[in-house]
Amino acid sequence: MGDSKKYITAEGLKKHNKREDVWISVQGKVYNVTDWIKQHPGGDIPILNLAGQEATDAFIAFHPGTAWKHLDNFFTGYYLQDYEVSEVSRDYRKLCVDFAKAGLFEKKGHGVMYSFCFIAFLLFLTFYGVLFSNSFLIHMLSGALLGLTWMQISYLGHDSGHYLIMTTKGFNKMVQIMSGNCLTGISIAWWKWTHNAHHVACNSLDYDPDLQHLPVFAVSSSLFKSLNSTFYGRELTFDSLAKFFVSYQHFTFYPIICVSRVNLFVQTLLLLFSKRKVPDRFLNILGIIVFWTWFPLLVLSLPNWTERVLFVLTSFAVTGIQHVQFCLNHFAADVYVGQPKGNDWFEKQTAGTIDIDCSPKMDWFFGGLQFQLEHHLFPRLPRCQLRKISPIVQELCKKHNLSYRSLSFFEANRWTIRTLRTAAMQARGMLWEAVNTHG
Repeated sequence: MGDSKKYITAEGLKKHNKREDVWISVQGKVYNVTDWIKQHPGGDIPILNLAGQEATDAFIAFHPGTAWKHLDNFFTGYYLQDYEVSEVSRDYRKLCVDFAKAGLFEKKGHGVMYSFCFIAFLLFLTFYGVLFSNSFLIHMLSGALLGLTWMQISYLGHDSGHYLIMTTKGFNKMVQIMSGNCLTGISIAWWKWTHNAHHVACNSLDYDPDLQHLPVFAVSSSLFKSLNSTFYGRELTFDSLAKFFVSYQHFTFYPIICVSRVNLFVQTLLLLFSKRKVPDRFLNILGIIVFWTWFPLLVLSLPNWTERVLFVLTSFAVTGIQHVQFCLNHFAADVYVGQPKGNDWFEKQTAGTIDIDCSPKMDWFFGGLQFQLEHHLFPRLPRCQLRKISPIVQELCKKHNLSYRSLSFFEANRWTIRTLRTAAMQARGMLWEAVNTHG
């Protein structure tokens, strides 16, 4: 008997890449997920970025085994013609299966409990120092401790956004709102929206929001072409103001990062009060109100405005170390322009990430995200497992002649500043050319 299956070509699949007509392929079976993107827990952006493509590796990376049974509800009856699996993808999928069989995705250790206790201890010291001491130095130390607290809370919120750190989804959501909105003032809804897009489109200049910082920063001269951001739905305009700022970005990087938390507050408010559909909007807004109640009251408890301003700046500067870390993980890595492709998932993650080499004693400080490549390849893997799998990932990269970059914190900073300086010099040349042309 002949093959009775219905097939669609890769070119035919590409035609189904619009919001009103979204098809994807997973393991060669084609699914119509047009209606599902409205309900997708990870948001619509990750699916739309891979619409009309083979997306097996991305699906495996982000979904537990229990998600597979739901795919049949969207099966179109078509199979992808000439479906093939590359050697890299085959090895990657095997690793996913091996890790699942070993229970690594479920073995979270006691890290969550330790984090809760550590965060509670830091908050206690912060409030005690502000409320029960008259010492200027103690007040500034309390500001530093608050910054460190925000770093640790962010890691906990990050973990809860990728996998269940609590016993139920309800408790997990509660931790997300508490850790993100109530304690840091940054909406978990905003984080999910941007972070999921970043994971799927790692280091795409026009698809990854984590590289779209004009007019302040530009990691590549490709951004000088005023690319269109598919994430924000607007042009990333590289005008005279952007040329000026970017021309000096290697000098302004650290000072701006020290106050970059203000931008996160603004981005949170812009999303929560936008017309865009926001999951749990009321809870997110309520959490933000909680933050903007306790944080100003804490600051106003200080004796004068000099201490209040310095306290806020100190807390922002300390938590800025974390923002620097995230920049180190990607700014100096390879970038590209265009839609992410589902058939080179592993390759794109290796090219777009840089690990930070540190002692196991410092894992708590970096939140496990110093293993950035490992996290991008296995985002559902608890942070306590990332160091264990690192040698395995290194071997796989070596086998397929792919990048695996692991730098010291100092060296990663040097690479990042060098990348920013290279783009700055190119922008400065354009700036002076414009000045000379127009007098």
